[in-house]
Amino acid sequence: MVQVRMVCAGRLLVKLGVWCWNGSVEVYFRFPEGRLHLFSARPRSGWLAHVLGVGQFVLQMAGAQHNSCFMAPLLWTVLLLAVSPGNAFYLPGSYMHTYSQGESISAKVNSLTSIETEMPFNYYSLPYCRPKGGIKKSAENLGELLMGDQIDNSPYRFRVNVNESLFLCTTKGLNENDAKLLKQRARDLYQVNMMLDNLPVMRFTEQNGVTVQWTGFPVGYSPAGSSEDYIINHLKFKVLVHEYEGSNVEIIGTGEEGSGVISEIDKKGMSGYQIVGFQVVPCSVKRNAEDFSKLNMYDSIDPVDCPVELKKAQVIRQQERITFTYDVEFVKSDIRWPSRWDAYLKMEAGSKFHWFSIMNSLMVILFLAGIVFVIFLRTVRRDLTRYEELDKEAQAQMNEELSGWKLVVGDVFREPTCSKLLCIMIGDGVQILGMAIVTIVFATLGFMSPASRGMLLTGMIVLYLFLGIAAGYVSVRFWRTIKGTSEGWRSVSWLTACFFPGVMFTVLTVLNFVLWKSDSTGALPISLFFTLLALWFCISVPLTLVGGFLGTRAEQIEFPVRTNQIPREIPARKYPSWLLVLGAGTLPFGTLFIELFFILSSIWLGRFYYVFGFLLIVLLLLVVVCAEVSVVLTYMNLCVEDWRWWWKAFFASGSVALYVFLYSINYLVFDLRSLSGPVSAMLYVGYSFLMAFAIMLATGTIGFLTSFAFVHYLFSSVKID
Repeated sequence: MVQVRMVCAGRLLVKLGVWCWNGSVEVYFRFPEGRLHLFSARPRSGWLAHVLGVGQFVLQMAGAQHNSCFMAPLLWTVLLLAVSPGNAFYLPGSYMHTYSQGESISAKVNSLTSIETEMPFNYYSLPYCRPKGGIKKSAENLGELLMGDQIDNSPYRFRVNVNESLFLCTTKGLNENDAKLLKQRARDLYQVNMMLDNLPVMRFTEQNGVTVQWTGFPVGYSPAGSSEDYIINHLKFKVLVHEYEGSNVEIIGTGEEGSGVISEIDKKGMSGYQIVGFQVVPCSVKRNAEDFSKLNMYDSIDPVDCPVELKKAQVIRQQERITFTYDVEFVKSDIRWPSRWDAYLKMEAGSKFHWFSIMNSLMVILFLAGIVFVIFLRTVRRDLTRYEELDKEAQAQMNEELSGWKLVVGDVFREPTCSKLLCIMIGDGVQILGMAIVTIVFATLGFMSPASRGMLLTGMIVLYLFLGIAAGYVSVRFWRTIKGTSEGWRSVSWLTACFFPGVMFTVLTVLNFVLWKSDSTGALPISLFFTLLALWFCISVPLTLVGGFLGTRAEQIEFPVRTNQIPREIPARKYPSWLLVLGAGTLPFGTLFIELFFILSSIWLGRFYYVFGFLLIVLLLLVVVCAEVSVVLTYMNLCVEDWRWWWKAFFASGSVALYVFLYSINYLVFDLRSLSGPVSAMLYVGYSFLMAFAIMLATGTIGFLTSFAFVHYLFSSVKID
């Protein structure tokens, strides 16, 4: 047992407790508003885990608002970790709530979702029972709003460790619209997404002798061979709880005047039950509406088993009154609170497919690295070495006999067509690439939790906004390098700030009108549109202009050779060069297509994706492959005296986006066969286009920057008059 003494100035009483069970350590703080679980660690050897643990703790500290009293706990915790290194593991969600016996908890409901339509709808758009105190919406962050989440309270009430069967309500007779809407939602496979203590409800089904895990439960079902639709109106909940007995905590505080010290042992305050699992078995049960309409909400009823025969199920029919009931069973579990998300984050097929993807990428990298080694370390360096060993007379004679890439020395740095657009796309690519790398690194270290809905998307938006300064700097500096002057840098900065966001806003606006027409919660409110526009023009655009200004002050990149006034004629080729550019994109695509399948399944099939460690490795391998492919293709173009390498270097690696988009269409046709209607297909294609467009800018930027560095180095190594 570790006891920490701490004195915190002011009236705020802070309790610092470090609990150890089975070799694990937990750090808590308690404020008058409630208890905050900040950090957990399991002692193991290893300095890396030690550093990550401290970093996790410091980051979560930074997000708290009681900064004046945090320095002492922070120093104590860092000292404890320094004395005994620990392997920190991330706990999804910041708050660990311990409930007492019989304490009442209310479940929450999110938007109804379907893998057939991909259009979310409000839970209370269907004739479900309403809470006694009315519908209250939970606070939603930017990411949740963009994903179409709408979290409301629900009438489902649970009392800790009390098994009961309860009545909720009996609806009025279904009118024509309600009956039609319920049938449509049931046929479209809409799911109810319920949460208890921030844990999504989970159900299990048997498919071909295999147990399949799902989150949520269906609105209803339409059995094969039956013309009727049935509603799920009875839920059998199983809540897994872990009994936590608490620990001795010594509380040292200050009195009102700062002179008194209070000390006590708080064991009872932390003891209780922690919710570590939430499961449901959905049923359709036909009830006698007249008998149940006499009951009040939360009156006890007799438990019932899920009927097998359809004649005992509740049919969705006009003027039909539907009775909603539920059973609750609490089961003690050995699962501890830090591990309660393991069941959701467990990979269905294990990690072998991810490792296969990584090994596949490594083979591609080794293959390309071999080509790079043979071409550059042997061919190029041999030519340069032979040239440097000759005297001036022999060099002059050799200049007359030049062939291949040496012939384009006077044109290799000639300004490309649409040079402003190229600079803009390079700047936006740097911004997107930086956002992706930083986001995935933070997610890999465990700072972005699946329990904090919308955090990943919110973090990406914030990073993108602030990386505008990098986009402006890179685009303007390349503009100066190509033009040789800073004139026009403001327009380059403005277009860099507006190019990618403008395309995204245009596509999202079109899709949003489609969602508005369908009354979907996935439609962005008009207030959110203005919020996004304000963030764009008040943060991203000014920062991009600042970055552009810094680019004008940076040292200009000087070309190592002079450019001739008259461009050199490019020899005719047997096949168009764009075929080689398109073919080059297959190699980067081969490194990521397996991981892309899991990402698409996470987005469109509602599965959790939390293997960011694999994703980070694949991203790093993708960067290497894009760089190698672009350099090899650039060298091949120069060898056939084609000096127009700028755009080809960009699209050599950027063409992977074409294959990503085609793979997305393939996924739509073969893996999302249930996706129904032109509206759903339009949404899918629109979002897939935005994803492919962002990938094109990021990967194209990698290829161009690498090729530019290679060409600059190649022609700066030899002086040819």
